[in-house]
Amino acid sequence: MKEKHYEFSYKVANSINDLDKDDAALLQQARELTPIAYAPYSKFHVASVARLANGKVVKGTNQENASFPVGICAERSLLASVGTLYPNEVIETMAITYQPQEALEGLEGLEGLSDKPISPCGMCRQALLEYETRVNHPIRLILAGMKGTVYIIDTAKDLLPFAFGEVNLK
Repeated sequence: MKEKHYEFSYKVANSINDLDKDDAALLQQARELTPIAYAPYSKFHVASVARLANGKVVKGTNQENASFPVGICAERSLLASVGTLYPNEVIETMAITYQPQEALEGLEGLEGLSDKPISPCGMCRQALLEYETRVNHPIRLILAGMKGTVYIIDTAKDLLPFAFGEVNLK
């Protein structure tokens, strides 16, 4: 039996201040959007903002429902908007950030609740990969909290090495 190994490289910035102007602006827009997410059940607000190849910016937030499986994550909310408004347009970069409700409410001692990068859930990873495949172009991801370390990943494909795809249906 052979053993195989999977790894990928990504960049780590200490803060938004270490990003180039365009990436910092995209992440800042995501951070400003986070409070409007509809998250009354999980109380975990997530926002995503994407810059498209055509120069447009599209935004998405998580939208929950009392019937939990009915909700939609910020990343898939954004992908649905792009697919509807700009069919097959390349997404160059997507910034994703989060903030728990307690931090939004300004409760004392909760400043560290959103100081680490967030990564898309498995369902969103699959959706991001499907979009990359559909338009034949990688989506560069900027993952962050409301402050602190920022991860930059060159392609969503790196987050889902054994993805299910069109080839599996044949």
